[in-house]
Amino acid sequence: MKSSLAPKRISRVKARNAALLNQLATPGLGSLMARRWIAGSGQLFLSLSGFGLVMVWFGGEMVQFYGQINGNVVVHPIGKYLAAGAAIFSVAWLWSLVTSFSLLREASKVSLESLESFAAGQAKLSEAQVVLALTSLPEWTRTGDVIARTFAFKDFLAAMEFTNAVASLAEQAQHHPDIDVRWNKVTLALTTHSAGGLTEKDFALARQCDALSLR
Repeated sequence: MKSSLAPKRISRVKARNAALLNQLATPGLGSLMARRWIAGSGQLFLSLSGFGLVMVWFGGEMVQFYGQINGNVVVHPIGKYLAAGAAIFSVAWLWSLVTSFSLLREASKVSLESLESFAAGQAKLSEAQVVLALTSLPEWTRTGDVIARTFAFKDFLAAMEFTNAVASLAEQAQHHPDIDVRWNKVTLALTTHSAGGLTEKDFALARQCDALSLR
């Protein structure tokens, strides 16, 4: 049984967004978005604690400043709160930086594995192998030596975004589907002409297109 705290594989886009959120917004938020619960919670706690200490320093400075104007307050050095807050926030930022690099490295590894799966043998699959492969692709239908699926999106722009993503993926794999776009619907048809039928590359690309449609 898998733990709900176990890290899950992450796409390149999600890894990039998580890294940007970690380093340019609030350390820990990007890690949590990427389901790095333990690291993200620790980073977020430290970053908020550091920010809180900085605000304590700022508030104290303001009280003393206006107190001096009114002449009814004794000035006490409170720079230690600023130093402590900045140090704690820096630790959170550096920790989230390590997590961000880890996410980006993992996303690159996933992309490489996907491309390696595209490079699988070009041998034509047997009838039994084709039937077995189709069981993992319930939305795809087979007509002779071609498998096809129609994807429906909310509008034309969403359909074109998906089409462009498929084109980029297919170009990397050097395996190109037939694509038919009808407003919000995109139909993909796959076969390996050089092998005279269906190969593992067709099913690998079909699985990747299914994953793209869910983003």
